[in-house]
Amino acid sequence: MRRLKLDRFTGVVSAGKEARVYRAIGRDGKEYAVKIYLTATAEFRKSIQKYLLGDPRFQRIDTSSTKKLFMAWARKEYRNLLKMSSVGVRVPKPYLVYQNIVVMEFIGRQGYRAPLLHEIYNELDSEELYSIYEIMVEEYKKIYCCAGLVHADYSEYNIMYLDGEIYIIDVAQAVSTSHPNYLDFLKHDIGNIYRFFTKQAKLKIQNLENLMKEIIGCKIVCPKK
Repeated sequence: MRRLKLDRFTGVVSAGKEARVYRAIGRDGKEYAVKIYLTATAEFRKSIQKYLLGDPRFQRIDTSSTKKLFMAWARKEYRNLLKMSSVGVRVPKPYLVYQNIVVMEFIGRQGYRAPLLHEIYNELDSEELYSIYEIMVEEYKKIYCCAGLVHADYSEYNIMYLDGEIYIIDVAQAVSTSHPNYLDFLKHDIGNIYRFFTKQAKLKIQNLENLMKEIIGCKIVCPKK
C-alpha cells in the first residue's frame, strides 16, 4: 500500500456481503479502487472453494483457514486481472494485492463509479445495446481464447459501462480452462449473455447454439505475449 502512496480514502463505492470497494486518491491525485474482502460466511466459504479447488494455480490452498482463504481469493482476483489485461481484455488495471486487499484502476468520473449495465440498460437505445452485445462477445473471446480463462460470473451485474466502453469486473471466481468444471461455467456465462440481450434488452441476436460456437471457435487474433 505504501508503494502506491495512497493519500486518502474518499468513501465506499460498492458494498457487498463479503467485500467493499473504496475510492482512494494517491498523492499524485490519481484515483484507485481498493477492494477489501471483509467476512467469510459459511455460504461464501463453500461457494468459493469450487472455484479454487479445481484450479491448478491454487491447488495447495488451506481452505480450513478463513484468513488464508480470503488471501488466496484476493490473490486469485489480482492474477486473473493481470492475465486478462495482458491480452487486452477491458478490465480495471491491477496495481497491487496485499493479504485480503486488491488495488486496481478506478473506473468512473468525478468521484463516482461507472454504472453497471443492469442499472442503465433501460436508458440505452437498441443500437447502443447491440454495440454492447458485440463488445461483450468479443471480450469474452479474449478471456477464453487468449487468456485461457472462463469468467464464471459474466453478466450485466459485472459489466461497467462508461463512454461507450465496457469494463469487466469481479473476476476472482474466473477459472483456468484446465479446471474440471470450466465447461459448465462457460455455458453458464454464454447463457447469461443470451438471456440478458434477448429477455431484458429485447434484441434479436443469433441463437444460443451459434453464440456458443462463435465464442469457442476462437476465430480471433490474440496479442503476442
